[in-house]
Amino acid sequence: MKKTTPDSPSSQTSRRDFLKKSSLLAAGAAALGNLSLARSVHAAGGDTIKIALVGCGGRGGGAAVNALRNVALPNVKLWAMADAFPERIKSSLRGITEAIDAKDKIDVPEERQFVGLDAYEKTMGSGVDVVLLCTPPGFRPMQFEAAVKAGKHVFMEKPVATDAPGVRRILAASAEAKKKGLAVAVGHHLRHEKKHTEVVRRVHEGAIGDLKFLRVFYNCDGVGIRPRQPGETELQYQIRNWYYFVWLGGDHIVEQHVHDIDVGNWFAQAHPVEAEGMGGRQVRIGKDVGEIYDHHAVEFTFAGGLKMFSYCRHIPNCWESFSQHAHGTKGTVDIQGHGTSVLTVDGEKPLKFRREHDGHQIEMNDLFAAIGSGASYNEADWAAESTMTAILGRMATYSGKIVRWDEALKSEIDPFPKNLSWDSEPPVKPGPDGLYACAVPGVTKAW
Repeated sequence: MKKTTPDSPSSQTSRRDFLKKSSLLAAGAAALGNLSLARSVHAAGGDTIKIALVGCGGRGGGAAVNALRNVALPNVKLWAMADAFPERIKSSLRGITEAIDAKDKIDVPEERQFVGLDAYEKTMGSGVDVVLLCTPPGFRPMQFEAAVKAGKHVFMEKPVATDAPGVRRILAASAEAKKKGLAVAVGHHLRHEKKHTEVVRRVHEGAIGDLKFLRVFYNCDGVGIRPRQPGETELQYQIRNWYYFVWLGGDHIVEQHVHDIDVGNWFAQAHPVEAEGMGGRQVRIGKDVGEIYDHHAVEFTFAGGLKMFSYCRHIPNCWESFSQHAHGTKGTVDIQGHGTSVLTVDGEKPLKFRREHDGHQIEMNDLFAAIGSGASYNEADWAAESTMTAILGRMATYSGKIVRWDEALKSEIDPFPKNLSWDSEPPVKPGPDGLYACAVPGVTKAW
């Protein structure tokens, strides 16, 4: 896996390649003939669905392209964009325009390019029907709340929060979204890819017997760093390098490894009840790498005793793996995140499934199909559980203690600044030597 920037769509695909190569033919949703749009889509008048992109990094640009290419409701238009930094909007708009053949699907004049920490709020009143929330995950709870309050359909990237209070806010807003009949999708693209859906269905049907244990991995080089700019404040620097700060990114166990952890929960059809583990910083040492760890190893325990062994690492020149594995009393499942899956039942020929269409496109097809049909569609609850599972793991590695789900979910530790503005003080600052302090097991209070 190649090193990428913090907002790359994946550890294996560059932003430019992702924008240009997103599949046009992804399956997963039937094209709808009569666009009799239910719920709030008619709010702006007519059948054209207007989209706002909030967060204009690589993943945001990719999500916008996927939305504009959805096969369920082709009459869509990118109508507004928002980001903390103006140059991000400009570069993202150029990339999206290059990737989309139908230029009439893009209509984002200067007056609908909103800049600043409160820019997301301005998109809600710009006449849009769907918002794509692709900012750093620390912002997700408040932005999801705002979208639901405004009556917008939502796509939000994973993870959905970086701490337990944020998870609780997501769950509360999800309940409101259901009351309003709003469609909500979350960027767990693996849940939409054939190599996953086929084998998980078979596991749930008992193909490999009772589950014995699970293994999940996200080991790669890591992500890129944006150097400090002249005149840049500490808050600006941290938001530009959000991946390296827990209040913004959650640590890589939460931001990236949540994909694999989510698949584990999906196999188990549950969330763990406790976790214990260890982690630390072996090579991630310096003034430019914030406060997060470079490796985590966690043992999650589900009710009934099922174990999930979770490993993630950001250290170059080591064994790399983005994969999920299920072991049962009658066989095994081995899934390569961006490759194939193999289901092996004892004594039988293994079944192999290819990735086929990219889940990033399929998940957007599915969302717009639900918007068009008026079907109930909400992925926020299980996504919140998967995010909380990853946070539970981080609590265990940071504290060095056994952490139980119920007590973790009740945590009141919420480092996100209240009434965030460019004048706000970031919750963490470098020491006199320019280094950021990291968690110390046995000392750090993690929940």
